[in-house]
Amino acid sequence: MLKRYSKDFWLLSASMFFFMLSFNLILPEMNGFISGLGGSEVKGSIIFLFSVAAGVSRPFAGRLADLIGRKRSVFIGLGIAIAASISYAWVGALSVFFVLSFAHGLSAGFAPTGATALLTDILPPGRKGAAMGLWGTFISLGIGVGQALGSYIFERSNFDTLFMTSAAFGILALLLLSPIKETLPEQQTFQWRQLLIKWEDVVEPSVKPAALIMLLTAISSGLIFVLTPDYSTYLGIANKGYFFGIYVLSTIGIRLVFSSLSDRIGRRETMVIGCSLLVLSMVLLGYTDDVWSYSFAAAIFGLATGISSPTLFAWTADLSLAHRRGTGSGTLFIALEIGILIGSGLTFLFYKNTIESARHCLFIAAGFGVIALLILLVQIRSAKSINA
Repeated sequence: MLKRYSKDFWLLSASMFFFMLSFNLILPEMNGFISGLGGSEVKGSIIFLFSVAAGVSRPFAGRLADLIGRKRSVFIGLGIAIAASISYAWVGALSVFFVLSFAHGLSAGFAPTGATALLTDILPPGRKGAAMGLWGTFISLGIGVGQALGSYIFERSNFDTLFMTSAAFGILALLLLSPIKETLPEQQTFQWRQLLIKWEDVVEPSVKPAALIMLLTAISSGLIFVLTPDYSTYLGIANKGYFFGIYVLSTIGIRLVFSSLSDRIGRRETMVIGCSLLVLSMVLLGYTDDVWSYSFAAAIFGLATGISSPTLFAWTADLSLAHRRGTGSGTLFIALEIGILIGSGLTFLFYKNTIESARHCLFIAAGFGVIALLILLVQIRSAKSINA
């Protein structure tokens, strides 16, 4: 397997693993951190701010990746993440925390967008789904390990140690990125006018089918990020990242075994399987009342993500124009952030810091998954009618 992909592929995958680990390391304990600053009633604002900032920065990240270089876009994101992680240690006011969280969210716009464009350039022909599956394994592993490790570190130290550890992993991500060759043939020198964004820099029309499904399915992720730390507490689980520990084992397993599934049976057909599992996981999580059912729901959510995420990225790679891969990647990530934004935003409306209200949120997320499933089925039927 190692010989099927270039050294740059593995270095980029490892770099994004440590970036995602760095970013997610602090998330499980942020509810407690914001409560200590007097913001217990606005816990959902953390994911909300991250999502808004990432969504705002995606068009800029995609445009710069297509103009000044893929690597430079990633470097911008990593630099912001490192600076933000270090700065959290000096936050003493809720208003300052909100500003810093927004800045930190910008890193989630720049780094993955530039990295995905870079990855798409170096993918081997005919193995986009399989390659995206491996890439996604590193991403999911970074999320899962970060969520699980964050609570472990905090339980044995304090917030300052947690934030500095996050910064250290960000630096490691930067070091791994450095040797990778730039893939943009003609790089422009950065100029401020390059930041003047037009609508065509925000949405790449060719990737809209994949972006719509990403948006609808990402709503569940937005809710999961906000609810599972508290959900673990309701069930008497000390480690607030427990859900993601189970999730990551499940998603890695499915990615390694079925990473090439969409290459064989089709992108939409594979997404039908992923969306069905997503709906099932939300319903199961909504009814869970003990650690075993909670673990099972987390595992099903991992299966859903493990199938859906690489398929959506491979689908986007299929649809993207070669000279607009940065913008195409940015469009998919914007859809992801809007979905997470909606999911976290739903907690403002329906989550009242009780397990019953958390269940209601999860059932709503399942409804959006059903809508995505129906859209896919209609698209598949229409495609068959055209080809008949």
